[in-house]
Amino acid sequence: MSLTLGLTGMDPATEAALKAAFIEANARLGERWSLVPDGEAGHVIVDMDSMYGPMSWLRLHASGRRVIGLSSAPRTQTDYRLGRPFDTVQLMALLAQVARAEGVELQSAADAPAAGSDPEPAMAEPAPAPAVAEPTPTPAPATTAPAPPPAVEGLADVAPATAPPADAGAESKPTPAADPVPAAVAAAAPAENTLASWLQPGALSGHVRYRRDAGPSLLIDASTDTWFGPAQLKPIAAYFEGTVSRSDFDPVEDADWAQETATAGAAQPLSRLRWLGGLLAGGGALLPGTDPEDRFQLHKWPQTEREYPRHFRIATHMMKGPATVAEIARGSGVPEPDVINFVNANLATGFAAPVVDAPPPVEEPAKPRGGLLGRLRNR
Repeated sequence: MSLTLGLTGMDPATEAALKAAFIEANARLGERWSLVPDGEAGHVIVDMDSMYGPMSWLRLHASGRRVIGLSSAPRTQTDYRLGRPFDTVQLMALLAQVARAEGVELQSAADAPAAGSDPEPAMAEPAPAPAVAEPTPTPAPATTAPAPPPAVEGLADVAPATAPPADAGAESKPTPAADPVPAAVAAAAPAENTLASWLQPGALSGHVRYRRDAGPSLLIDASTDTWFGPAQLKPIAAYFEGTVSRSDFDPVEDADWAQETATAGAAQPLSRLRWLGGLLAGGGALLPGTDPEDRFQLHKWPQTEREYPRHFRIATHMMKGPATVAEIARGSGVPEPDVINFVNANLATGFAAPVVDAPPPVEEPAKPRGGLLGRLRNR
């Protein structure tokens, strides 16, 4: 069977580095792969971190081609993923894996990559926000309780945590109370008692577990701004409804944390949960402080979720330039409530922002010309 590989949607330096790595990796795999133009290739590597990568993926995906996403994010929408930065061993393992999926076994005892070096398998589940540092909205001060958004109307405010009294002559222990607050749970109580508000920076600390009924557990590491849990988001959408208090978060000891996270998959950025909280918060209405007549724009391409296929079309239109909700809906062919929810989600994670037009410059009156000739002209 012919194994062909193409490259597209990347800058010349990245393409040159990939070609060099491919030549060495292919030689170690018996020259079974061929590097051809992307229009003739059965599998194509696309730089998903570049401006044009997502558009290339959309074109190739629509034509039924197999796409390998080059990305620094832990997951991607493509069929396979090549992590950035990459090397020859990683690319060799990926080529062998793709070949196996096509019924061709390339690995040999001498050339088999070390355990754990295989790249991520074909994606059957959605991808989170990039693992790179992202701007996040500043949490509301604990002393102020702003009006809650429509999705959480009527919820009571959370009282601030009470610090245990100090005892210089005895071992420091928290004073027993009706509702003790573990030190690893709350750093500063949020202004609103919802899961979305507890996920903001500074609201939690340490390792904690959150779950509802028989649903999946969310293992949250506030110190690294990451979490472990299900890859799909829709099954935990109900977690963002109703009241959530600090006692709903269980502190997890280090030994238990290591055991539970070992079987929970890769760490995911907390911005992915904040994105979901923003998506659900408005219920089809823009969050307070924004207006339907505002123009919104994406600063960079967000990591869209496979569970929400319309979001790719919305993001594509928003990348073209600032636009109102109505303009985005017409341009993308997506209903306005879905556009509004997407805008809310990306406002919550800092990927989008309203665009404010700068006022026109004030023209200063012309100053009279100096000198004798100027004075004579001004008479």
